[in-house]
Amino acid sequence: METSPDPRRRGRGRRRRDPGLRAAPIPPDVSAGEPPGDEAGRRRTTLLALAVVATASAAALVAGLPTWAPAPAGPARALTGSESERLAATRVTNYRDIRAGVHLVVGAGRARTDLVGWIDWARPLAYLDVAGPGAGADRGLLQATPSVVVLRPDPAAGPASTPPPLDPPSDRWRLRDLPPGRGLAGALDLLFRLGARHADPVEPLRRGGGRWVGRETVGGEPVDVLQAALPAPAPATPTTGAPAPPTAGDGDPRWWVDRDSRLHRWQGRLPDGAPVTVELTRLDRPTLRPVEALGGRAALPRTLTDEEGERLAGVPDRLRAEAGAAVTVTAPLGAAANLRGSGWLSWSAATAYLSVAELDTLGRRTLLRRDPAGFARAEVPVGPGAGSATAPTGPPLPPPPDAGWRRSVRPGDDLDLLVDTAVRASGTPLRPGAAVRLRADRVAGRVVDVVELRVQGLRLRYWLDRTGLPRRLELRTRAGSWAQLDLVPGPVPAGVAPPRPEPSTARATTGKPTASPRPPARARR
Repeated sequence: METSPDPRRRGRGRRRRDPGLRAAPIPPDVSAGEPPGDEAGRRRTTLLALAVVATASAAALVAGLPTWAPAPAGPARALTGSESERLAATRVTNYRDIRAGVHLVVGAGRARTDLVGWIDWARPLAYLDVAGPGAGADRGLLQATPSVVVLRPDPAAGPASTPPPLDPPSDRWRLRDLPPGRGLAGALDLLFRLGARHADPVEPLRRGGGRWVGRETVGGEPVDVLQAALPAPAPATPTTGAPAPPTAGDGDPRWWVDRDSRLHRWQGRLPDGAPVTVELTRLDRPTLRPVEALGGRAALPRTLTDEEGERLAGVPDRLRAEAGAAVTVTAPLGAAANLRGSGWLSWSAATAYLSVAELDTLGRRTLLRRDPAGFARAEVPVGPGAGSATAPTGPPLPPPPDAGWRRSVRPGDDLDLLVDTAVRASGTPLRPGAAVRLRADRVAGRVVDVVELRVQGLRLRYWLDRTGLPRRLELRTRAGSWAQLDLVPGPVPAGVAPPRPEPSTARATTGKPTASPRPPARARR
């Protein structure tokens, strides 16, 4: 006889078949309803327990992952060992990364100056656009090395700063002498000092030379905000005795550094007290091209091939076969001596005659003559047809005898040296073994090899075309810039060679090439 199952056994069977772990519960808005009575309570208890277990498991998983999410900022404290090491490695990381995009803000309010562009710590070279209400006469483009600054002023530029063109303009660059530690000079010095070949010492930071301030996110990157003084430049002479350990203070600059020792922001003050903020865009790192005054495009020096060596050694013979050349000169010698000029030289007569103007001095020009007896200069007013300061015409012919010529036997400045070297090139032996080829380039539409060597203590660059004829001669100046003299071989007008000065005012020479030592640093032009 079939008997009906015990209701209690049916209930226990259903509970036994009910799985212990369920999928996520259906949201209330799509639920088909809850079981009535005690079973609903038991299900709520089970789901609550599962939620607690899931939460604990997720927390344990996150804690075990190698993440570096910012923690809430707390009170300032001393640096840990890891933080000290990361801060000490920050500047060498910049150097190894080579380049970065930069935005500097110097000053505040109406004195604010914005600098936007790039820094190459390895070359080193900065290329920036200068703007902002405090830019003043410095508004425009800027290129700089740690020792040389050239500016291309643009007074008509708007107040907003934008990145400069990657291919810099070739004209109107001026050498500038900036007051050290202030304004642009202080900002550039800071920018270059944010990169270093070697990591900074860790021990001073561990002994109280730095502190942790907090954590933030910059450009989507979690960073630690650290506070420590910018390491001072290495002293010229070693000091004795152990210095007292530095102590971090509220006046020290702040560094926004990520876990890989990469700097994203720097904030502090210049030596003159002006506030400055540096923002780095580490993925914006194009190859920079220096202007000609700073040496031109990047070089890969190598020894000359046999063919290149023969062309260099044959330069004197090649020049003696030419009648002469028309020349143009660009000579950034100083803040008040950004010179442009044109004229002629004759290798057969060992003479040169040029008209030179200073970019920022209107209404006058300088006539420069060089012959076997020495050098002569005369200041003359600019008349009609004299050209502009950026492109002066050639000097008057014949040379005016009553121009008040000032004579000297030796070169007076780097322009004299450049002209003298160009004239003597037809008689100066060149040693290929002491030269290096820097790069291929173009000048006046011709492909040239740029070859660098030292001649009689001067650092020179010859731009040689494929026939071995120099198309440009460059001289490294005492200011650290490069002066250029471009050559276009051809006939020389009659009258370029001036008459010999009287024996009482100039010393006769044999005409043989002799050394022209660099004049003293304070020699007058």
